[in-house]
Amino acid sequence: MSGAFPGLGTVINVATVIVGAVLGMWVGHRLPDRTRSVVTDCLGLTTMLVAGLSCVSVTDSALRQAVGSGVPVLIVLGSLLIGSITGSMLRIGDRLEGLAGALQGRLAKRSAGSSGSDVAGDVTDQHTARERFIEGWLTASLLFCVGPLTILGSLSDGLGRGIDQLTLKSVLDGFAAMAFASSFGFGVLMSALSVAVVQGSLTVLGVALGSLLPDAHIAALTATGGLLLVGISLRLLRIREIPVADMLPALIVAPLLTQLVVALR
Repeated sequence: MSGAFPGLGTVINVATVIVGAVLGMWVGHRLPDRTRSVVTDCLGLTTMLVAGLSCVSVTDSALRQAVGSGVPVLIVLGSLLIGSITGSMLRIGDRLEGLAGALQGRLAKRSAGSSGSDVAGDVTDQHTARERFIEGWLTASLLFCVGPLTILGSLSDGLGRGIDQLTLKSVLDGFAAMAFASSFGFGVLMSALSVAVVQGSLTVLGVALGSLLPDAHIAALTATGGLLLVGISLRLLRIREIPVADMLPALIVAPLLTQLVVALR
């Protein structure tokens, strides 16, 4: 599904976060576990479908003409290997998880430190509400903005490759916002602003890359991103916890490796 304009996927994502947060604050956490599990399975299967459509770019005529008929698969393989080794050595996944944990731990520590002080009840309630707002905003922002699907979907939107990935992410974020808002309240609603800023910036980057990169390089990037989406779908389906975050550098390696092959031909 192609967007009417670059950034449409982010607009949809922001809207679903807002709607999910409002519903979460209104109806609370009422969805049974079995229902949430079935919804996640449906999203995992659909993500697999979108991944397959992206992987088909490995057969793109522009890419085959630029590097040769048998080389595109090797480029994708090389990109994944180099990118994954680089990402694992840099511990990108651990660093992202550590960032989220540090922020949440700092907030929890501050909240615990203030709870033992002798202050008036209304002041304590105001401080607790403030901490709850900040924690909800930061937690939801990290969940919605730090992840492979955020980067893949926003770049794809900016490159004019469609908003399918961001549409899937929007559904995921909508349900997550509903669950978080039932616990954290208004702060989760404000995370929609974080989504707009982060994904909007990545979409602009995708637009810039689309004007700079040849079609062959974009096809290699899209096919590599498709395999990362397969990893995400396997995680959603609870089949295997693929370290997709550590593989993100492959998106940078793919066009560079394509250019190297073109230069050597």
